Amino acid sequence: MKHLFICTLFLSITASLLGQDLEYAKDIISKLSSPDFKGRGYVEEGNQIAAKYIKDQFTQIGLKPFKKDYYQSFKIDVNVFPDKVLLSFDKEELVAGKDFIIDASSPSLKGEFSTYTVSKQDLMIDANVRKAIEQTAGKFLIIDERKFKSDDKESVKKLNELINFLKYSPQVPSAGTIVLTSEKLTWDISSEQGGKVSFTVCKDIDIKTISKIKVEVNASLIKSKTQNIVGFIEGTTQPDSFLVAVAHYDHLGKMGKEVYFPGANDNASGVAMLLTLAKYFKAYPPKYSVAFIALTAEEIGIVGAKEFVENPLFDLKKTKFLVNFDLAGTGDDGIKVVNGSIYKKQFDLLTDLNSKNSYLKSVQIRGAACNSDHCMFYQKGVPCFYIYTLGGIQAYHDIYDKYETLPLTKFVDYAKLMIDFYKSF
Repeated sequence: MKHLFICTLFLSITASLLGQDLEYAKDIISKLSSPDFKGRGYVEEGNQIAAKYIKDQFTQIGLKPFKKDYYQSFKIDVNVFPDKVLLSFDKEELVAGKDFIIDASSPSLKGEFSTYTVSKQDLMIDANVRKAIEQTAGKFLIIDERKFKSDDKESVKKLNELINFLKYSPQVPSAGTIVLTSEKLTWDISSEQGGKVSFTVCKDIDIKTISKIKVEVNASLIKSKTQNIVGFIEGTTQPDSFLVAVAHYDHLGKMGKEVYFPGANDNASGVAMLLTLAKYFKAYPPKYSVAFIALTAEEIGIVGAKEFVENPLFDLKKTKFLVNFDLAGTGDDGIKVVNGSIYKKQFDLLTDLNSKNSYLKSVQIRGAACNSDHCMFYQKGVPCFYIYTLGGIQAYHDIYDKYETLPLTKFVDYAKLMIDFYKSF
């Protein structure tokens, strides 16, 4: 009876603590995805603003640094757009982020250009490709993908390779490229600057009416200082071994002076989960130490994780298990567990915990995939999962990934499941 009372009391305290921490998580996500944080990229010090904020949270929670402070600093190359990014069709100015995005590796360019248009379907004929190359000298090549359909995956792959050739090759004499699409706009970030400007446009436009386009792009390839932020809670009985939680805090930043990419789900939500777990385990430390790593430069090629595993602040061989939290803001349909089929014992433990407590609708298994920060640790032999939530909003790498529309449907239950999982070691 006494044991039952203690268990009930503990569960009640845990539920109360996490209930309060939903408001804490909302505050974290709201701030990190606000205009003040500049999209957490490398224009107007967005990445540095976010790092300082997370560092301050580490301090307030009471995490210990491995060194004199929480930062693991290094430099990266990044192509940025700190000033104008303008595109006009004749006299109609398109809206950046909503109507178009610029290719992340684009250089600077300013001018008014004639156009040559070809459909994606037309590019399946060699003669049309040759004509497109011949006719585009000094012009903008417009490739219309909007009505293209094909079930032949190999043909589509080859066609996309051809389009990349037309967009970027110095053998093609065009001034730049515009791809018209009916798909959602999804931006990226690049560590390189190419030789040609390229835009992707999603707007209902009659291409027959386009005679001239106007372009103004200011791009800079810079070397930017950035940093991982690392702290830990000391274990009660085996402090030399570690459980690890990681989440990247960087995002895409700004595209010109006006447009920023909030990154609420990707990955302010993952940072909120990281900090929520840190608050819990500070209050209830487990037998093993727990390291919390807010990683930078994930969007530019998992660079922050690579920096950490090449210069680890603790012995990676003493890692009991690591979980990478990314896209943690929905959960209507459960979670997907990358590396679940690799570490089947731990995956089965996770599913058992979920079944016993009915936390989430599903815990779905997936194999290995080098698609986020966990990959660098996995390649070093660190047992790990990468977990992301399923269902809810579809916003991703666009201007619509906002705090205001992020449901956080199962955030608290997801946190409870992960606490149970960590405590099982």
